[in-house]
Amino acid sequence: LVNSKTLFVFAFQTGHTTGPSLNNDKLYKFAYSAEVYVDQVKASLQKSAGYRISSGVDVNLLWRNPDNDDDQLIKITVRDVQVENVNERPAAKNIFKGKSTEKIIGKEYLEALQRPIVLELVRGKVKTFYSYQNEPGFTQNIKRGLASLFQLQLHSGAAREVDISGKCNTTYHVRQDQVTKIKALDSCEIEKEGFTSHNQILDVSTKATSATIYVLEDSFIKSIKAEENYVLLLNSRRKTGAKIVSKQRLELKSVQAGPGLIAGKQVASVIKTLDSSYVAVSLVADPVKSECKKCPSLSEHWQSIREHMYPEKLSKAEAARSFLSFIQNIRKATKEEILQIIRSENKELLPQVVDAVTSAQTPASLEAILEFLDFKDASTSTLQERFLYACGFASHPSEMFLKSLTAKFKGDIANEEIRETLVIVMGALIRKLCEKEGCKLPAVVEAKRLILSRLEKAKKDDNVRMYLLALKNALLPEAIPLLLKYAESEEGPISNLAATALQRYDPSFFTKEVKETMNRIYHQNRKVHEKTVRTTAAAIILNSNPSYMEVKNILLSIGELPLEMNKYMLSMIQDILHFEMPSSKTVRQVLKDMRAHNYDRFSKMGSSSAYSGYITRGPDVSSTYSLDILYSGSGILRRSNVNIHIFNRNAELHASQVVIEAQGLESIIAATPDEGEENLDSFAGMSAILFDVQLRPVTFFQGYGDLMSKMLSATGDPINVVKGLILLTDYSQEIQLQSGPRASAEFLGGLAIDISGGMEFSLWYRESKTNVKNRVAMFIAGNTEVDSFFVKTGMETTLEAETTLDFISTVQFSQYPFLVCIQMDRVESPFRRYVTKYESLPSGRRYAARRGKAELLAGNEYPLHQENSNMCRKVFGAVSDSSSSWF
Repeated sequence: LVNSKTLFVFAFQTGHTTGPSLNNDKLYKFAYSAEVYVDQVKASLQKSAGYRISSGVDVNLLWRNPDNDDDQLIKITVRDVQVENVNERPAAKNIFKGKSTEKIIGKEYLEALQRPIVLELVRGKVKTFYSYQNEPGFTQNIKRGLASLFQLQLHSGAAREVDISGKCNTTYHVRQDQVTKIKALDSCEIEKEGFTSHNQILDVSTKATSATIYVLEDSFIKSIKAEENYVLLLNSRRKTGAKIVSKQRLELKSVQAGPGLIAGKQVASVIKTLDSSYVAVSLVADPVKSECKKCPSLSEHWQSIREHMYPEKLSKAEAARSFLSFIQNIRKATKEEILQIIRSENKELLPQVVDAVTSAQTPASLEAILEFLDFKDASTSTLQERFLYACGFASHPSEMFLKSLTAKFKGDIANEEIRETLVIVMGALIRKLCEKEGCKLPAVVEAKRLILSRLEKAKKDDNVRMYLLALKNALLPEAIPLLLKYAESEEGPISNLAATALQRYDPSFFTKEVKETMNRIYHQNRKVHEKTVRTTAAAIILNSNPSYMEVKNILLSIGELPLEMNKYMLSMIQDILHFEMPSSKTVRQVLKDMRAHNYDRFSKMGSSSAYSGYITRGPDVSSTYSLDILYSGSGILRRSNVNIHIFNRNAELHASQVVIEAQGLESIIAATPDEGEENLDSFAGMSAILFDVQLRPVTFFQGYGDLMSKMLSATGDPINVVKGLILLTDYSQEIQLQSGPRASAEFLGGLAIDISGGMEFSLWYRESKTNVKNRVAMFIAGNTEVDSFFVKTGMETTLEAETTLDFISTVQFSQYPFLVCIQMDRVESPFRRYVTKYESLPSGRRYAARRGKAELLAGNEYPLHQENSNMCRKVFGAVSDSSSSWF
């Protein structure tokens, strides 16, 4: 042993060989095994799904360059191949039981696997990999995985190497007769397929490591142990994830007398002498995926799930599950197969088919849906809207999506509301493409120019509103000056819309000019503004690192404002303090000044309020709700705003916002309008943001005549804001394992959603009520699989939940201050999770182990401020006999 070490060190020091060196006329016989394991992240490998390929490997030296000992050809032959479970299983659970290797792999593939390969090693690195041209990709990859192990450097240091994983950054650590090779898998350049979700919270995190330990003897390999780990975690729930472990072992068993060297000066002539069929092949893996032979067609799959897709079932988890499986199948389908289903389906199910086809986001699915939809036909506007919203929610939209929508926008559109939705969704796609560094793509540049130039030329309020809504989605830094102009100089809804668009920007975009304009609007330095615009301006100031003087001026204004606005601003300040928002430190400093903080100011009467709280607080993600309500002095709702945000340490997602706005309703109860609101037209409507996408606002009524007719004919039924199926998590990655097989990881998360809202009056009882109902069903499916052509092994994880969130505000305006009760309730929610580990053969023989857990999450009434609780007692004490009398 001492001699062998001395030999190795001597060889290394004298520069005789800087890579592994084989002796002439010897045959080195190795035992080789490649194992794969798939399991949950923290599980021990003893219970994992997986398999092992084991074999003998013969290695001998064919040729050594007479002018350079460091240039050699070695021949590697695989023999006696066996396939078995990676963990021991009882016979009944062993899919390989009673099957010969030839039966499992197939005669043709086994023969190919056992055909020898030749490596040219120069200074320990594989210069050329020789194999047979028409070798099946799968067996070629197994040989590449074996060949890559022979790539070795005998001095410490970093290198950029090409092996089966691609071109990768590699670091060697050499200590006596042991070499450790660390490969940075995230640096590997290899052809990859796949995509990730646009928002980090909805996405999957991955971590990959690779280490190989070589033990050397007589400056050749005595043993190799290689291990590669891939860990995938769902960001929103890091308990849900998967790991893939790939292990390779090569151990020298004996050295025997072997064939002699082939004479020759050139590598090419030696290879030709050996076998003229050999060709130089890349050591980087070929992308190989086995075809599914018994998979149902798209129409067969649709028939098996269509019963779960009826509108009345859209708040069930089964609808979300079916939606996701349908998307997976659409992604494999042709345009003709997709069109066949779209053209044959009935009116009830078509909107759900449109959701799925658009969400698939393949060129074939986009072509199919665009060929089917006719924007010149107003009768199919429901389907057009579903298509457009599915584009807006697209998880990884391509430039083609935006290009197609821009072309449609320039063409004829029969329905004006569809035209509005189209440009709003273009804004959402601009933002998503810009976030993925696609802001300079030709389609994005054209769409941005179109929206900005048309807004500047727009004369009609409806057109101005449409382009402002698009900018509210696009969040372009270059649009900020335009939004400032509209916020300060326009009236009513236009001014309000521009201000709420600015509110969506990250405060880092706010220049000195933005802050100055917001301060002018709030303090009405140039003109009188409505309460809604002024309070939005105040929120922007307070959420963007306000200065001491800005906060002080806002606090000093309380007391001089209209009655309800006084109360609203006080609530906003108190919410900043209780919820420890970023500006709370500055607010506390200002409150030390008694001119700003005194009883007169802080005891203002009113019913408007602003309140924030947590829905969940977890180690992975937390979610908050905020509820703010602003009334006019006469007691009629001016604006009710419900927000839900989800966030983790690195990212935030505006999950939903439902704003109900009303104006100009004082004439109904013969009340006096507030300052600056004397000439407002009667109006009530609702606007929603869903998963960072602003939707087209819905109007309840416009004008006094419309109001009276709606009140007299009202059924009290809520108006639907959004109903449909949304693809949220959409992660798909192909992973090349260094042992040869290809792995894939796919996580899909879908939502079946039904949001509705309504506003009701009872003039008789002088009451109003707004109700926003969010019914949601969620389904997440993760499938991590290693596909070795003749065997598949993997793990499926599913999570499903159903819930309903209600936001109700009841107001009695028969006295002042009027009574307001706000309720935020979540119903009892079922939550289920399952994990299935499996191994299967193409013949259909399959082993699966399934574990699951179902629980019922208790319903909850979310706390708001104490004042609200006191009011609710009064309201429900007084309204118990009047709640059925609505106009």
